[in-house]
Amino acid sequence: MIILGVILLVIGLVAGIGILWTIGIILVAIGALLWIMGAIGRGVGGRQHYW
Repeated sequence: MIILGVILLVIGLVAGIGILWTIGIILVAIGALLWIMGAIGRGVGGRQHYW
């Protein structure tokens, strides 16, 4: 999810498409949140591991 967000950020920046930039930021934030929650051992969506 983080990688997809970064790809969308780059495409949005190069192409000048604002909606891709916004979606990319949202995906990076959600991916980072899920990664942190998984790293501290908190279950995400009923699972102990998120991958």
